[in-house]
Amino acid sequence: MTGIERTAVPYDRAPGGATNAYVVGSEDALLVDPAGRTDELDAAVDERSVAHVAVTHAHPDHVGGVAHYADALDATVWCRAGREDRFERTAGVAPDKTFRPGRSLPGTDGATALDTPGHAPDHVAFRVGDTVLVGDLAVAEGSVAVTAPDGDMRAYLIALRRLHAQNPERLLPGHGPAIKAPRETLDRLVSHRRDRERRIETAVRGGARTLVDIVDAAYEKDLTGVREMAVRTVEAHLEKLAVEGRVEWDGELASPRCKPPERNL
Repeated sequence: MTGIERTAVPYDRAPGGATNAYVVGSEDALLVDPAGRTDELDAAVDERSVAHVAVTHAHPDHVGGVAHYADALDATVWCRAGREDRFERTAGVAPDKTFRPGRSLPGTDGATALDTPGHAPDHVAFRVGDTVLVGDLAVAEGSVAVTAPDGDMRAYLIALRRLHAQNPERLLPGHGPAIKAPRETLDRLVSHRRDRERRIETAVRGGARTLVDIVDAAYEKDLTGVREMAVRTVEAHLEKLAVEGRVEWDGELASPRCKPPERNL
């Protein structure tokens, strides 16, 4: 048995209430993003002789089962190089080995790590042939949270464009169904962020200064229950705009630049 097997692991605080765990290969296989332990995932890792565990990023809804499966399977735990402390704090276990983007991890079908920060600073994706396990880089419907202080909107958009250029046939996200039209989905996610960014920049140029005022001006929908996330999303956008010299942002107040620079799209 080869290929990639998906198991949706329930996790209350994950988008949609579950995180997708993937088993790559058969003998000496790789387990990616185990949010927790389930009977279904137990069967998948046993059937495919999992010997390695890695995650796309160290958010709680992607690492909750790492310690269990590492112990139960005597598996080698992998982590992105330079992010060991972050990984251990969240996963509750120290990595055995590290990898850098461009490295192929063990597993029957191979899995090459791709640098995809933005949603989280340690975020990677894993390419297996023409399929990419994208973690929280992309979703089939809706959008991905990119929020301050961990989120980097500029890095996120770059990661989307880089993956678009690679033109994979299929994306397997951390949440929800497989993405069968990768380029269209990646274009949609970039367009969504560009539209939100335009609204934020317009709000600042229209006189909005505080995060609360900018959120109210940039969002037209009801934000009940998600206002804090909207505030942190706007902050991530402002940080990007400030780096690009399009607005002034000191962490509390925003203001327009006297002359907006030309955009390098």
